[in-house]
Amino acid sequence: MPALNKNNSAVKRIMQEARELANDPCTDYAAAPLEDDIFEWHCTLRGSAGTEFEGGLYHFRIVLPAEYPFRPPSIMMLTPNGRFELNTKICISFTNYHEESWQPAWGVRTAILGLQGFFPLKGQAAVGVGSIEYPASERRRLAGLSREWSCPHCQKTNLELLPDPPASSTPTSTTEQAAPVTEQPSPEQAPSEPTPVATAEPQQPVEVSAPTPVAITVTTPAASLPSLTVSDTAGASAGYPATPVPVSSSPIISDVSSSPSASPSPEFSPTEQLSVPHGAQRLTASRTQAQRRRNEKPPFLLDAAICVLLVLLFAIICRRVV
Repeated sequence: MPALNKNNSAVKRIMQEARELANDPCTDYAAAPLEDDIFEWHCTLRGSAGTEFEGGLYHFRIVLPAEYPFRPPSIMMLTPNGRFELNTKICISFTNYHEESWQPAWGVRTAILGLQGFFPLKGQAAVGVGSIEYPASERRRLAGLSREWSCPHCQKTNLELLPDPPASSTPTSTTEQAAPVTEQPSPEQAPSEPTPVATAEPQQPVEVSAPTPVAITVTTPAASLPSLTVSDTAGASAGYPATPVPVSSSPIISDVSSSPSASPSPEFSPTEQLSVPHGAQRLTASRTQAQRRRNEKPPFLLDAAICVLLVLLFAIICRRVV
């Protein structure tokens, strides 16, 4: 093999694809570059199942340009097949006839799979440079002969280059060979009795009782209320004798029932209240009336001042007018 420039991008790409295809387990194709020229590949392709090419093995060449992978390869068939001409570059969308359709991400595997897809095409879709149209019977005959066809360069037949995949053998089920084995209980072991399972007892409904009415009693001790005496000074000034009025200091007890029928009064207040006799109430009323009469009488000095101001204002207005 001539020395290769391993820094060349095309050489790097071709070597990478050669390693990938060498480890490819697919049984539909086999491909490898020549030992003396890595830019030329020899590939063997299996005919598609369900077509007139079924069972056939077809050998072809793939020639890669120096600008690979930026330019597409060329493909030429070597095995008689009845679909493509021999030793002629085939016009397919991923070959050198259509460089505008090629993508650098494609590779040798893309070309192989694309060629396999073009084999069964018929009619107008099969027309192109390098294409031929043979009867289906002739294609089947060529497919049978292609298996023993030998490549002059590879010195191997197509069957040696791409062996048939091994037939899938149906493994014998182990259940049919081996007799069923059942575990016999030991005579020393007594059959265990089933363990009783405790069942949960149904829960009793919980009764919620209504709150019991509570009686609230507010008691003010007698010792906390001082003894008060109200003297009627207004009555003494009016001519009545000043009589001390005792204030009752007896405790006031209020009972509040919380029964549903009776609700506590909103005016209830736990503050202490003073009980005043009827005579003291009468004296207080008369004193309030006298104070009201004094407040209703307008003061004389205020009236006089208002009148003087009005006279002065009138005199000033008259002088300005004149």
